[in-house]
Amino acid sequence: MVTVLSIDGGGIRGIIPGTLLGFLESKLQELDGPSARIADYFDIIAGTSTGGLVTTMLTAPNKDNRPLYAAKDINEFYLEHSTKIFPHSRKNFVNSMTSFFGWVVRPKYDGKYLRSLTSRLLGNLTLTQTLTNVIIPTFDIKLLQPVIFSTNDAKLNDLKNAKLADVCVGTSAAPTYLPAHYFETKDAKGRTRNFNLIDGGVAANNP
Repeated sequence: MVTVLSIDGGGIRGIIPGTLLGFLESKLQELDGPSARIADYFDIIAGTSTGGLVTTMLTAPNKDNRPLYAAKDINEFYLEHSTKIFPHSRKNFVNSMTSFFGWVVRPKYDGKYLRSLTSRLLGNLTLTQTLTNVIIPTFDIKLLQPVIFSTNDAKLNDLKNAKLADVCVGTSAAPTYLPAHYFETKDAKGRTRNFNLIDGGVAANNP
């Protein structure tokens, strides 16, 4: 039997799976002790958009090779960082109209805080280092097709072994809200692959 956890996209609504997973993990800890984590119980954890971010939080290793975040800490993460990822500012009518028409041709938010945050938290960790197998859908706007990142693919193909920070930003880049995320990977032979990614929910909101 293969156990699979699938986490939907939905922006700040990541608080909903955060609440459910926090409850589940607390019950598992009652059975197996306080060190029990969600990643210990699932063969595959899949997540799209904000679900991809939660997936990474639950499976990326810390310095002790245990999950970077306990499930109970996910909601605190969202409450602390959501207003910085999606900042709000006071505008008068003229500025509001200018912003509206600007939004038509460019993303509403610049995405700098999210890129900085994921880079700081995840550093150079890659898909092959997750504590259980992950699957994170994205969509490549240059190729006009889905790109599915997974631990298994990364182990078989260095060009799919992307940094977790890049995968998180890519799968979270909701059209009209955040800019597409460009990065490249390189294998041992010096070959490269380019990615131009937006929100995985364009292809598979429920992975």
